[in-house]
Amino acid sequence: MFGIGLGELAVIALVAIIVFGPDKLPDFARQAGRFLHRMRVFATGARDDLRSELGPEFADLELRDLDPRAIVRKHVMEAMEEAEAESKKRPQRYGLRPLGEGEVPPYDAEAT
Repeated sequence: MFGIGLGELAVIALVAIIVFGPDKLPDFARQAGRFLHRMRVFATGARDDLRSELGPEFADLELRDLDPRAIVRKHVMEAMEEAEAESKKRPQRYGLRPLGEGEVPPYDAEAT
């Protein structure tokens, strides 16, 4: 979820036991769980408020859709797909074709 593997999680748990002690650790774990629950409720409430304010056409809106990186990635991918579709529709002109493996491009000494 956060890019933390089993080894890192074990080290974090060991450090937490050493720093807080085994008697206080359950209380800290409970507080962390409550904090995460509150953050999840807050995020869900914000998403629902945003959906209700924007209207029914944005009923399927997700907060990750508002990430600028995701927006740019989506538009770049759409543009690349459109360009690929256009190039497939366009007929090959002048007998142009991609070079085969190991094939040397044509060279005209008089043209240069």
